[in-house]
Amino acid sequence: MDTNLIMHNQKKGVLDILKKALQISSKNINFIIFILIISSPLFCFLVYYEFFLQKFLVETFETLYDPLDYFYYYWLEIFHIAERLNKKTFLEFIQLVFLYLVPLHLLEFCTVLVIVDLTSKIYREERPMSLKDLLNIPVEVTRLKGTFITFVYVAILSVCTLLGLTWLVTTYFILLRSCFSYVLFAAVCGAIFVSVLTIYSALSAECNMSIVISILEGIYGVEALALSAYFSRGNYRCGLNLMLLFLLWEIGLRFPCLYFGCYEEGYGIVAQISLVCLGNALKWIVCVVYFHECKKQILEKKYDEEVGTDVSAVD
Repeated sequence: MDTNLIMHNQKKGVLDILKKALQISSKNINFIIFILIISSPLFCFLVYYEFFLQKFLVETFETLYDPLDYFYYYWLEIFHIAERLNKKTFLEFIQLVFLYLVPLHLLEFCTVLVIVDLTSKIYREERPMSLKDLLNIPVEVTRLKGTFITFVYVAILSVCTLLGLTWLVTTYFILLRSCFSYVLFAAVCGAIFVSVLTIYSALSAECNMSIVISILEGIYGVEALALSAYFSRGNYRCGLNLMLLFLLWEIGLRFPCLYFGCYEEGYGIVAQISLVCLGNALKWIVCVVYFHECKKQILEKKYDEEVGTDVSAVD
């Protein structure tokens, strides 16, 4: 009996969840084709957005960058930064923020709804689905509104975290660069960067699961976030590592494009966004598998506790 319970309650690790997600996506050709069609509006918008974003980042960096010896005093540098950031740069930044907050999130919301719903069906039924089954997606207005509320909560948390962490890294960049040697500067910035990725990945794991919960369970807003935190107990490191993996995938694709100036030609951006969309689709498939595994473990734990209580009562 004890052996069965131990085997029953074994946790699935990062590789197990990734393997299950790849099985779901690779064994159903109709599912892959349908996801590609659904993701095409997001892909087209991301190509445009990435062109704009990378051009802005490169031009802003070139405007603000000075030789290392220039950074004598922190507050003097702040004034020089304010002088170099002209009105055009500010307007471009506002436009980028608007594009990120409104059209990008709306397109991602529509894509996520479909991916999560279909992935859950395939996961539960464990059989390939026909194109007719894939197209048969029930639309419930109440659930749609509730899921959108959760999505807005998650977007606000995500944006606030990104803004806070970006401000932290920027401040450290200016302060440390003026005070330390290059080697120490690189080491400290590297440590800060790793910490930022870890914090953001941990938050993403719970936030993404809350969206999955809203779509599949009909629980919304703060309740979905609370339930996500409850389900994640005991699986914190697994969720963190999964989201960190996809975050590094996206960053790893963006940095080479920034370095080589892919925005000037276009082919590199298209290739980058193709891989980003592929990773994004796989990420949400992974989130569904991760949610079902966490839920299963919680239910099994409750069952084992009830069985243990009954046995104690009999004794």
